[in-house]
Amino acid sequence: MKVKRYLVGSVPEALPMIRSELGSDAVILSTKEIKTGGFLGLFGKRRIEVIAAVETGGAAAPVRKPVAPSAPIVRPAAPAAFAPNGATPPLAAQAAMSAADAMSAAALEQPPAPRIAASLAASSYAGSPAHVLTSPAPAPTAQPLTGLQEELLQEVRGLKTWMRQMSAQQAQAALSGPAKKLLERLEQQEVTVDCRERLLQELQADPGFDALSEDGEALWKAAKERIMDWLQPYEPNEDAFTPKAIHFVGPTGVGKTTTIAKLAALETLKNKRSVGLITADTYRIAAVDQLRTYGDILGVPLEVVFSPAETVRAFQQLAGRDLILMDTAGRNYRSELQISEVSSLLRAGEGSETCLVLSLTARTSDMEAVALPFIRNGVNKVIFTKLDETRIYGSLLNLVLEHGLQPLYLAFGQTVPDDLEPFNSLKYSSLLLGDYEDV
Repeated sequence: MKVKRYLVGSVPEALPMIRSELGSDAVILSTKEIKTGGFLGLFGKRRIEVIAAVETGGAAAPVRKPVAPSAPIVRPAAPAAFAPNGATPPLAAQAAMSAADAMSAAALEQPPAPRIAASLAASSYAGSPAHVLTSPAPAPTAQPLTGLQEELLQEVRGLKTWMRQMSAQQAQAALSGPAKKLLERLEQQEVTVDCRERLLQELQADPGFDALSEDGEALWKAAKERIMDWLQPYEPNEDAFTPKAIHFVGPTGVGKTTTIAKLAALETLKNKRSVGLITADTYRIAAVDQLRTYGDILGVPLEVVFSPAETVRAFQQLAGRDLILMDTAGRNYRSELQISEVSSLLRAGEGSETCLVLSLTARTSDMEAVALPFIRNGVNKVIFTKLDETRIYGSLLNLVLEHGLQPLYLAFGQTVPDDLEPFNSLKYSSLLLGDYEDV
């Protein structure tokens, strides 16, 4: 018996060498992962030791040379982030990502031994006789990944991520100056990578993108129109507050009380509706007095509640009003106890809904942490405040596109009711991108 050891990066790499040196009757005795020197610290420290053998007593099977294919094999290219004009990433990146995808699927679908046998069988040259390298066995049932398999899978995923990032960087480097400037602007506005990629891909789908990307003004106009197309379905109509009772919830300091005062003034003075106010914000000093002052100026009654039973009484007192706006205390929405306290005060049933109030000065991740518990319970309307206190507006776009929240109003300043406007996609896209010459 002739035994030979191979040190390779993966088992498939050893198959041609085994067939070339030992013949088609060779079998793999064992595979083992070992440590070797790395390459720039990127996944290069692990190698696979493959031990193969062939019986030498009988006549050796002739070694067949591979038959050259009659036509080149075309493999589908992996999608590239920021690929200009639909260009694909470099061939090396495509090959690495395709191999990583295949290794990921194999690691999840087959245990090690059947995988090796299947790989050897699949690598037979065209026109060569079939050979059974291992004893036939029934198809294995799904088994949990071992520690080694899980570790290898994590490394493959890391390699795929790294290759995609490298491909994206190379593709982005090939973009025109205005296109790079657009991506930089979106990144400064903290727009997520997914939204940036989507915008660029949709712009590249335009047959005239090559000429468009060289004209900064035209590219900016096209990008604003695309963002408007995304957001127009979420614009509020004139009947945004058709329910009789609206509860306003949100974290501390986002301006719920001032926003409620602005809405009460808007509905009373412009829409000529009779409005009633309820406040459960008894935690913050002078919160009740602040809302009572606004109510006295507008001639709007105010009810103060401390418990769920008092909430029922307050709604009964204001039953004759066209619209009831309820203020709740700003609480820590990472605390289940405090969330339940607020929820117990809200009136359930038809004719009422909950509106989330968020500050644009917060990061997207912080907004999501607050919004997700409400989104899971059917809350899909939001008012964004403190527009005048920030120059970063991307979080609104992120939340709308990723979670389907409908922005009703944008609030800015302290003037009641002037510093409150219904959300408008045209104005927002202009704020988000600015003017090309000024960016």
